[in-house]
Amino acid sequence: MITAQRTNHLGTESAFEVLAKANALAVAGKSIINLSIGQPDFPTPANIVEAGRKAFADGHHGYTAANGMPELREAVAEDIFTQHQTKVSADQILIVPGGKVTMAFAMLVFGEPGAEIMYPDPGFPIYHSMISFSGATPVPIRLYEEKGFSFSADEVLSNITPKTRLIILNSPANPTGGVVEKAELDKLVAGLERFPDVAILTDEIYSRMCYDGMKHQSLFSYSQLADRLIVLNGWSKTYAMTGWRLGWGYWPKSLVETVTRLAINTHSCVNAATQIAGIEALRGPQDEVDKMVAAFDVRRKLIFERLNSINGFSSVMPKGAFYAFPNISGTGFTSRELQDRLLEELGIATIAGTSFGEQGEGFLRFSYANSVENIEEALSLIAAWI
Repeated sequence: MITAQRTNHLGTESAFEVLAKANALAVAGKSIINLSIGQPDFPTPANIVEAGRKAFADGHHGYTAANGMPELREAVAEDIFTQHQTKVSADQILIVPGGKVTMAFAMLVFGEPGAEIMYPDPGFPIYHSMISFSGATPVPIRLYEEKGFSFSADEVLSNITPKTRLIILNSPANPTGGVVEKAELDKLVAGLERFPDVAILTDEIYSRMCYDGMKHQSLFSYSQLADRLIVLNGWSKTYAMTGWRLGWGYWPKSLVETVTRLAINTHSCVNAATQIAGIEALRGPQDEVDKMVAAFDVRRKLIFERLNSINGFSSVMPKGAFYAFPNISGTGFTSRELQDRLLEELGIATIAGTSFGEQGEGFLRFSYANSVENIEEALSLIAAWI
């Protein structure tokens, strides 16, 4: 068979590869502590589960509108106003089966041979993968450890060319836990006035997970970007709904019809019961979200302290999400070597920084979406082993 050349450019998400290897070791009898997968270790809140169960029981088994149930899109628009004090039209919301669909659609809309798309490095690996698949050239935006894994707005602006179609931002960030300061965003947005044809995709899937009293700085706050802004968000992280596969994208009016057609051509619609559960998540009580974030905060402080006590490790304090991204260059291992040896010899699953881009060499990603007890045990084992 002769396949399209673009399929050769598809990358992968290494967290799932490490998870598969860890599961295989567990089946073989090895004790595993998984600090690799980016998935809340809490169950979906009971009220959301009940809403989904009831929807199935009540007969919500058929197709819905391709862009999502009107009530769910209205609930998303309400939540955007609650979180960011920004009024948006529900007609600009596209409900999709998970956050990745919004980023994939953005790459397909803007990417083609000869185009350039800028993305964070180190960053979520699917950015680079889908840019390459679209035919566009991936252009990395370097994130600096000394800046808390933020970018330099001046550097980003200086790397824009006539070929640049789209810039991807992610804050709070995977894999670093970094949060871009408002001053840096202000400078970037001001500079983008010189490049009115460049679109922005902001991945805000971790927007509810900011710490130390910090409020998430959404690009919704910048009205001057309204006609070229794409916002990616969803339910997976905030509501511990990774397996429900439910996300939303906010799109410029000029692109709504195009991305709705993409939805019709790819997945038709998101299943009805999940959408009804999504309504309950947004409009129901938020107590469980607050409890989860509070628990993550306790773990964040613990993992920061413990990582910095290990010889050869140094970590900046994560400001968001549920990841730490320590510098391990002092150990003498490469990122991949240390990832593999920790898993094979200690049964501790982490992710090599190079899984997130070239700038990730010398780092490991730890997910603290795990219990305090498991984090304590894993880091004690690593400290002794080092």
